[in-house]
Amino acid sequence: MRGARAHWWSWLAGLALWCAGAGVAAPATVAPLVLDAETSSIPLSPRIAYRHDAGAADGATEAFRRAEAGEFQPLPDGTPTFGFQDGAYWFYLPLVNRDAAEPRWLLVQEYALSDQVDLYLRYPDGRIEHASSGDHAPFNSRFIRYRYPNFRLDLPPGQRVEVLFRVQSESSMQVPLVLYTPKAFAELMRDAQFSTGLYYGIVLALLFYNFVLWVMLRDGGYFWYLLHTGAFGLVLFTLNGYGFEYFWPNWPWMADAAVPLSICLALIGMQQFSRSFLELRERWPAGNRVSLALIGFFVLLGIASFWLPYSTSTPLASRMVLLGVLWIIVATIVMLRRGYRPARLFLLAWSLFLAGTAAFTLLAFGIVPRNFWTLNGVQIGSALEMLLLSLALGSRYAGLRNENIRIVQETNEKLERSVVDRTRQLRTAMAQLGEANVQLREYSRRDPLTGVYNRRHFREALEQALAARQGSGGPLALLLLDLDHFKRINDTHGHLAGDDCLNHAARRIEEVAAPRGGVVARFGGEEFVVILPGLDAQEALQVAEAIRLRIHQLPVESGGKQIRLSASIGLHTVDGERGDAPEEIIRIADEALYRAKDDGRNCVRHSVSAA
Repeated sequence: MRGARAHWWSWLAGLALWCAGAGVAAPATVAPLVLDAETSSIPLSPRIAYRHDAGAADGATEAFRRAEAGEFQPLPDGTPTFGFQDGAYWFYLPLVNRDAAEPRWLLVQEYALSDQVDLYLRYPDGRIEHASSGDHAPFNSRFIRYRYPNFRLDLPPGQRVEVLFRVQSESSMQVPLVLYTPKAFAELMRDAQFSTGLYYGIVLALLFYNFVLWVMLRDGGYFWYLLHTGAFGLVLFTLNGYGFEYFWPNWPWMADAAVPLSICLALIGMQQFSRSFLELRERWPAGNRVSLALIGFFVLLGIASFWLPYSTSTPLASRMVLLGVLWIIVATIVMLRRGYRPARLFLLAWSLFLAGTAAFTLLAFGIVPRNFWTLNGVQIGSALEMLLLSLALGSRYAGLRNENIRIVQETNEKLERSVVDRTRQLRTAMAQLGEANVQLREYSRRDPLTGVYNRRHFREALEQALAARQGSGGPLALLLLDLDHFKRINDTHGHLAGDDCLNHAARRIEEVAAPRGGVVARFGGEEFVVILPGLDAQEALQVAEAIRLRIHQLPVESGGKQIRLSASIGLHTVDGERGDAPEEIIRIADEALYRAKDDGRNCVRHSVSAA
């Protein structure tokens, strides 16, 4: 009653001034909003008045005084969106509750990112109640655990209660205030849970589906799609207040940093996914470098968002969303003009995403009004974009598979056409290979330095000669030869001279032994071995002496010098019924060789067993 009397006195005073022609316009008053039984929820934007306190200097008392003085103005076009602004915004509206059954109401600011929100209720008896919220206050300070700041309003039936609402934030200044009855708010939460669950259900389904494909196919494009989808889901989780509600309810600083950080992470994911999908590295290197430069910028901005003021990092990140998507569309158009067919569906997906993000960004800067499409443009655009991108990935993979099949078919046809030529070439190659194998076999039997047979072939030849002797019973002689003082030759004249000496000795041995059917081999180092099948002890002794003389009498020409050689020879003859093993024959010949060395070298000694 006291408040009603004060209202009448104010009205009469204004009428008296008007009648007196004071020449000053009466202060504009805000008509109270009447709540009746038919009202369950009502947006306050068409009825509320506001004032921009640029210096954020006014308190509640001063704001109430200014409201009474008519300094508050209606919202421009009824839109509670002002973009990024400094200072504080005050909103004022008297309420009269005519519904005796609903004394309690809920005031919800349907924007999640405001930093500091204060509610003042002034009752007819002058009492003022204050409550605060926003993402700079702990989440549990809210009346109801809900992603949007909300306040309980006690509105006694028939009384005029003045609502004064203050918002100060480095985020976009959006203050959509809606008044709900408890029942209407419960229905709102049910519908919001359904729509939110539907959107994030789509996101999770796409993530799981493409994760399985990535695990199965190991295609990098699916991994980058997962990064983009998950990161952008985190962006919306943050922008819609769920991050503050579920992830960091007691970390107000994280509520600020999470917005630009999640946006940068999503921008990195979308740029990297686009690079991979469009194959920019191979198909357009210049465009690939631009995408890498953008990724580098987003990485730096994401790191800097931990220190930059929110009012700097968030508007910059929001603008970069548009720039990043525009660049992807430009790159996609370029790839389409270059004949890359998978880019068609890709272009449609990013165009829808651009439309949704543009609407949301323009709303954040206060350029477009709040409505269903601007509020939900990001969710709608991103959901369609994620679906289309998933289809585009599948289409691209199918295209690659079909191209591989086509290439395989063409290759098979070419292979069939050229099989005759290939077969002919193969036969020719096989013949040449056979000749080469014969040569290689011969090379494998020869000593690479002297050209005589090597030790391995000597063992085979000795075993074959012994096997042939068992059938015929003829004699077999074995010479084991060692060049005398060969180490002295190497030390005095060098190893190249030593090689010349070995080659010289091998030629002299072959000159004597080959005409008599002898098999000459290098046994190791400066040692040679000669198999003389069919020669008895006397004949073998003559051959051995001839070899010794040939080596000793003919000097070696090496490096302009003449080097005299001599050789010690051990001889062993197998005849009659004896059938010694190869190792035993070599051992006996080796003993004879050592006797030749002990007897002064440059001589031939016959084995004792043979003697």
